[in-house]
Amino acid sequence: MNMHPYTNVAVEHLMHLVSIPSPTGFTHLAANYLVEVLTSYGFSPYKTHKGNVVCCIGGQGHPLAVAAHVDTLGAMVRSIKPNGRLRFTQIGGYPINNVENETCVVHTRDGRAYTGTFYLTSPASHVYVGIPDIKRDDTTVEVILDENVSTKEETRALGVEVGDFISLDPRAVRTPSGYIKSRHLDDKASAGVLLALAKMVSCGDITLSRKIYLIFTVHEEVGHGCAAGLPEDAEDILSVDMGCVGDDLTCDETMVSICPKDSRGPYNYDMTGKLIALAKENNLKYAVDIYPMYGSDADASLTAGHNFRHALIGPGVFASHGYERTHVNGIDNTLKLLVAFVTD
Repeated sequence: MNMHPYTNVAVEHLMHLVSIPSPTGFTHLAANYLVEVLTSYGFSPYKTHKGNVVCCIGGQGHPLAVAAHVDTLGAMVRSIKPNGRLRFTQIGGYPINNVENETCVVHTRDGRAYTGTFYLTSPASHVYVGIPDIKRDDTTVEVILDENVSTKEETRALGVEVGDFISLDPRAVRTPSGYIKSRHLDDKASAGVLLALAKMVSCGDITLSRKIYLIFTVHEEVGHGCAAGLPEDAEDILSVDMGCVGDDLTCDETMVSICPKDSRGPYNYDMTGKLIALAKENNLKYAVDIYPMYGSDADASLTAGHNFRHALIGPGVFASHGYERTHVNGIDNTLKLLVAFVTD
């Protein structure tokens, strides 16, 4: 099946977005990028009070909110140790071993940035015994700055303080075989898909069958991305997030995943059924899988009391909340299903 002509647009935005640090609470740079791109496409995006980016891209009747999030996992400085190293607190849910030996950036409140690395407090195999048996948590893993500091006072002299944000190096790679490996594909892969949809509309290459709002949220990783600030006339919400890959699931990185139920309960029967039917009609490579440990922006909107029908799709992402992997074909199938849904 031929690649959609706008799939590379989605991938280009994905690759740029993952390069922008945006742990939950420190998302202004990514939000500014979204506003800049959507404005360049001729739309009038705006930021809500909590920082989401909202943009109507046209269409008439039965408004649909299509949501993706650009906030990511990360950390924050919890304390500065007497030796100048940093104890951290997590932002978002991930096992600590997923960041061990990863490079990072500490962002100070006055705009400075310092690189560092998450290290085990006893990392050297030639010095310490029992390294594999050490429980990884915020007492055994620390951040060491790439600066010549050895005391708390020297680290503070750099401007580093409690509450400074720590972003993870995405290490983004696109392989010749089409795989995309990076942190934060959850959910910048789908944010790229939404931007590609916006460009299609702006270029007049599709006609929307209903009014469409794009919603880019910035608090999804802590559970309340779409809890507030949604357009008052929206009737339905479609989360475009990551599809799960793993045991007991049929999705892989080349597919678009359709989720009928996650940890918060079933998604809307009619919307989900329509998405499955459109995937079949368009000969897409897709999977229908239940996510037992998952929650989405669509869930958050209903929990907050919005009277929506809701559904969830997304490209298959392997090793979620770690060093993730998807495939260009997964992006392609997701874009095609989204286009089919908003034009049907």
